Amino acid sequence: MMVQTNISLKPYNSFGIDVSAEWFAAFSSADELRNLLKKSKNENKLIIGGGSNILFTKDVQGYVLKNELKGIELVNEDENYFYVKANGGEVWHEFVLHCIENNYAGVENLSLIPGCVGASPMQNIGAYGVEIKDVFHELEALSIEDFSVQKFSGKDCAFGYRESVFKRKLKNKFIILNVTYRLNKRPKFNIEYGAIKQELEKMDVQDLSIQNISQAVINIRQSKLPNPKEIGNAGSFFKNPAVSEVHYLALKEKYPNIPAYEILNSSDKKIAAGWLIEQCGWKGFRENNYGVHSLQALVLVNYGGASGKDIYNLSGKIIESVKEKFGVELEREVNII
Repeated sequence: MMVQTNISLKPYNSFGIDVSAEWFAAFSSADELRNLLKKSKNENKLIIGGGSNILFTKDVQGYVLKNELKGIELVNEDENYFYVKANGGEVWHEFVLHCIENNYAGVENLSLIPGCVGASPMQNIGAYGVEIKDVFHELEALSIEDFSVQKFSGKDCAFGYRESVFKRKLKNKFIILNVTYRLNKRPKFNIEYGAIKQELEKMDVQDLSIQNISQAVINIRQSKLPNPKEIGNAGSFFKNPAVSEVHYLALKEKYPNIPAYEILNSSDKKIAAGWLIEQCGWKGFRENNYGVHSLQALVLVNYGGASGKDIYNLSGKIIESVKEKFGVELEREVNII
């Protein structure tokens, strides 16, 4: 465990923004983490994993602590489920591949989502009709205040759309050490959402499996989303907004092709943010070395050398134009630092 000073965070965020941290250290055990928290007791602290959902707009004063807790194990099973525990620093997609290899079903639709396991419940990550809350069992997190380890159930996590208690009430109060997922022994295939069904047809799949659903999702994501190793980005920059049924019907009358999705136990509708942004003319927009991706309007990109403020200001202009045209206020999904 080595603490470095004035280190560039460019390698530690998928946007590739070049800012510096006053102090930086990685931890690979709970004891190392406790020692770092004691050392940094009176300083600001930022915990990162894969850095795939962060936009740095300035240098970071205080400590940046990188979660490198590794390990995946089957901790229990019953008639219907496998209970699989993964440590917070595990790369999410590597965890998904581990599950697929062992026929643990439920996370195949979440293939190739960037980031680490620790962020999965924090963000309640989701794609193609599946969210973490659907496969979540429990997690253990370490209190930044008293260094105790506490268990959280699904109810404790208060999951919402790309939300959890760790992004609201308990923000900056806990560090997620590990997550236990409840995965199906008998797969329940979810292929109705997005382009999965079409991709499976293109692949000429005869017998559905979690393996070929995962491959279909990987194919779709690779065709639409830029690789952060080649073009700096954080995936979807905005959340899909929810609007009232009345508002949706008014929009539908004016824009018959507007894509919308049902929200469970609500008359509200979720509108595709990418479609709204595209209708405002932003898709493929470029200014100097940053812009909006040409294939997916939800993705803002750094072509190299852009500042976080450049990208943040662009996101503000997009929010303003969508609100003006549709009366819908977009919310940023990416964490702004």
